[in-house]
Amino acid sequence: MKLFALTMMKSPDEAVHRLHKAVGEAIERMGHDDMTVELFGSETCSVIQVNGVLPRFQLDKRADALYKKAADVLAHWIVLEEEERLIRSLVAKDFDYKEEDDIRSILNYCRHMIQMESAEDPLEQTTLRRKHKIAEAAYAYLQEQTELNIDGFMRFRLSAYREELHDLAEYAIDEFLMDQQYQEFISLLKYFVYIQEAKIPLAHLIHKGGNEFLLLNDRMEPIDTSGNENTLTVEMLERDINFEDVIVSTLISVSPQQIYIHTRDPEVQVIQTITQIFENRVQLCEYCRLCQTLDRSAASDYNKG
Repeated sequence: MKLFALTMMKSPDEAVHRLHKAVGEAIERMGHDDMTVELFGSETCSVIQVNGVLPRFQLDKRADALYKKAADVLAHWIVLEEEERLIRSLVAKDFDYKEEDDIRSILNYCRHMIQMESAEDPLEQTTLRRKHKIAEAAYAYLQEQTELNIDGFMRFRLSAYREELHDLAEYAIDEFLMDQQYQEFISLLKYFVYIQEAKIPLAHLIHKGGNEFLLLNDRMEPIDTSGNENTLTVEMLERDINFEDVIVSTLISVSPQQIYIHTRDPEVQVIQTITQIFENRVQLCEYCRLCQTLDRSAASDYNKG
C-alpha cells in the first residue's frame, strides 16, 4: 500500500540517496516494521516511495506521526541540499548578478550566515524557523496528497520561505557591496600613500586599549598635525565609511617612512586597515621596552584607582 511518494526532477544522485537514507532512518526510529522505503530512478526523475505493509499497517492510527516525521526530514533536506541553489537563483534572477565571481562572493556571505552553529545566535534561530516553515507546509500537503513533487512544492507552496531567502540574499548583497566599497576606498588610500613622499622618518602608533591611540614621532613626542593643510579625510574622498578615519588620515598626512604599531591586539579593525594601506611600511611591535613601560604605567594607574 503506497503511503506517499517524493519526486525529484533534477537533484544530484548523492542528494537523492541522502534523502532516501534520511527517510528510511526516520521511519526506523518510529519503531515499527510495517513500513518500507523504496527508491526508483529514471532519466528524468527519482522517486522515494514509502509503503505500508498490509495487513499490519493501519493508516488511520499512524498517518499523522508518519507525515510529521516525513515533513521534518524533507525540511532538513531542503535547507541542506537545495537552499544554496535557491539563493543562487535569486541572486542571478531577482538581483541581476551575472558574473560568477560576484555570485560566489555573495553566496559566501549567505553561507556564513546560514551555517552559524551557536544555538544562542539569532541567525541560527532564523535557520530553525525556515526549517519549521517548510515542515509545516510539507505536513499540510501530505495530509491532502500522496504525491509530492519537490521542485513544484518549493516553487508553489513555499512562498514565505522563498521570501525569507530573498531577504537573506538582499542582506548578503548589502554586505558584499559595502565590502567592495571598502576595498575600493583602501585602494584609493594606498595609491595616495604611494604617490606621496615620506615627510617624517618614523611614527609610533601606540594602542592603549579599546579605541584609545597615541601617535608619537621618532623622538617619542606627540605628532601635531594642526598646521598641516594636506590632511586627508574621509569627507574629502566622498566616502561614507567609518573606520577610525582620524587615525588613518593623520598617518597619511604626516606620511611616515616607517610605522611601528605597539598593540596587544593586532586584530583590531583600524590596525588591520593601516596595515593594508601602508603595507611594508608597517611593523607590528612584539612587546618592546616601550610596551613594557606602558604596561607598568597602566598597572600603576590601576593601583592608584
